[in-house]
Amino acid sequence: MCGIVGYIGPKATLDVLIGGLRRLEYRGYDSAGVSVIGEDGRLETRKKAGKLANLVAEIEQHPLPASHIGIGHTRWATHGAATDGNAHPHLGGGDSKLALIHNGIIENFAELKAELLAAGTQFASETDTEVAAHLIAAAYEKSGNLEQAFASVVRRLHGAFTILIVHQDHPDVVLAARRNAPLVVGLGDGENFLGSDVAAFVEHTKRAISVGQDQIVTLRRGSVEIRTFDGAEVVPDEFTVDWDASAASRGGWSSFMAKEIADQPTAVADTLMGRLASDGSVQLSEIDGLSHDAIKSLQRIYIVACGTASYAGDIAKYAIEKWSRIPVQVELAHEFRYREPVLNEHTLVVAISQSGETADTLTATRYAAEQGAPVLAICNTQGATLARESDAVIYTHAGPEVAVASTKALTAQITAGYLLGLFLASVRGATPAAELRTIGLDLLKMPGRVAEVIKSSKNVEALGMAMSDAKSVLFLGRNVGFPVAMEGALKLKELAYIHAEGFAAGELKHGPIALIEEGQPVIVIVPSPRDADSLHPKVISNIQEIRARGAKVIAIAEEGDTQVAAYAEHVVHVPQSVSVLAAILTVIPLQVFALSLATALGRDVDQPRNLAKSVTVE
Repeated sequence: MCGIVGYIGPKATLDVLIGGLRRLEYRGYDSAGVSVIGEDGRLETRKKAGKLANLVAEIEQHPLPASHIGIGHTRWATHGAATDGNAHPHLGGGDSKLALIHNGIIENFAELKAELLAAGTQFASETDTEVAAHLIAAAYEKSGNLEQAFASVVRRLHGAFTILIVHQDHPDVVLAARRNAPLVVGLGDGENFLGSDVAAFVEHTKRAISVGQDQIVTLRRGSVEIRTFDGAEVVPDEFTVDWDASAASRGGWSSFMAKEIADQPTAVADTLMGRLASDGSVQLSEIDGLSHDAIKSLQRIYIVACGTASYAGDIAKYAIEKWSRIPVQVELAHEFRYREPVLNEHTLVVAISQSGETADTLTATRYAAEQGAPVLAICNTQGATLARESDAVIYTHAGPEVAVASTKALTAQITAGYLLGLFLASVRGATPAAELRTIGLDLLKMPGRVAEVIKSSKNVEALGMAMSDAKSVLFLGRNVGFPVAMEGALKLKELAYIHAEGFAAGELKHGPIALIEEGQPVIVIVPSPRDADSLHPKVISNIQEIRARGAKVIAIAEEGDTQVAAYAEHVVHVPQSVSVLAAILTVIPLQVFALSLATALGRDVDQPRNLAKSVTVE
């Protein structure tokens, strides 16, 4: 949610700001704006509701002066509607010399606004953000010290925020503060950058610093100074961004989502690289923070996540319990802490988040840490808050994911979950080593199998296009097919804006079968018939039940399943694999189906309505 860019240096500031905001569009927004201090020394601001193109058009009509310092913002409306007036930046003080942008929610804005109103302050917007701008301007007017005024105000703010300011009287500095919202510094040669993530500046530099909780950044051309809210100096850790700007471009694809679906063989392969030996044995040296003794003493695992990541957690649950014999419970992060779960040093909390900045997930893991439980992160973003605050981290290597609906990040998360399951089982000796290596060898083949599924997806695309008049689509699955079904339904809701639900197939007779009527499309994830304890006959029975009531069945089944064709209008085949691993393969046709159906309806598949890529506020 919200994109933030800051810059100071020799380049044309407007080009840097607009370019950064374009690369942050994936985060979701409904207005955009910039402020620059021109070479004539004056602060100027332009902002418009709607897409970034509206802001660009506004600047073309009312040009900004040449500048070498500025801030830019894409807003996701929270306090106040998506209007020109509520767009950021907001100006502070009667002289309007201070411009401020903000990501997050200031929870105590009402009482602070009442204080300002009592002092005669005039407001131009309905936002909580403008309160901070006026407070800083007033504090500066009293003290004459901008940095001191900035620090004194951010200490008063409650909630989640990243704040950047520039001031006309100080054309050589950008100030920023972070609490519970992401902020990254980009380090250049005679120039420096700020962004809500590295995409904001990766075109210009790959050197970066993650800003920690309750820290203030003073950014100048030749220096970056970081202090805590209380003034203590911070020595930051620098990291290198391992992808370039071209990785975040469409590269000729019809959409970012289409490109990212096609990226999945690489995402899975890169997540496995260096962690799975050629003999199938797993190596996870990056989680050495969890000792073997601690792993052997584990009594329970909680997996916490939101949305698509929670379905990756559900799939990991099946693998971890089957192989390591540790009880696993998957929890929605936003519900976890509020029911006060029982945690201790024998409970491992696994947190899954693509961005590593998901507010609900961070809140859940902080609660776990307070209770003495070790936390392991599965994360796709270097230097993310979740990774830095966890005891250990398994980085997925999906690369930048721009489309709001997650595809390659999901399959990379599922892959990481499998690796974790194999590692825990190996340490605990819960499954024979030879069996684990056999599973590992099968997992090594997964990138090639994923490529096969994508290559043969034309039939799925045609199905999606042909079913664009559907008012509702149901998804059924058993075992690992159940979370795959729920993920398929979520993708369709996100992209096509039609009703979709995923069910455990065994629940049909307990209520959902009442939804089946003539012509109702139902997508069924069919388990392998090869296992001795296979659920295949039960799922075939479920298909017969819904067909008898007029359902139109699309089956996702493995190659060699000759039975299912007799009971389904359409069968989409995926390569054979170890049953638990099949989730990676069966979820991809559902991604393609949702993409093609939504495209047929004319939806914006990269930026669905009302959705943001990263949910950074609760």
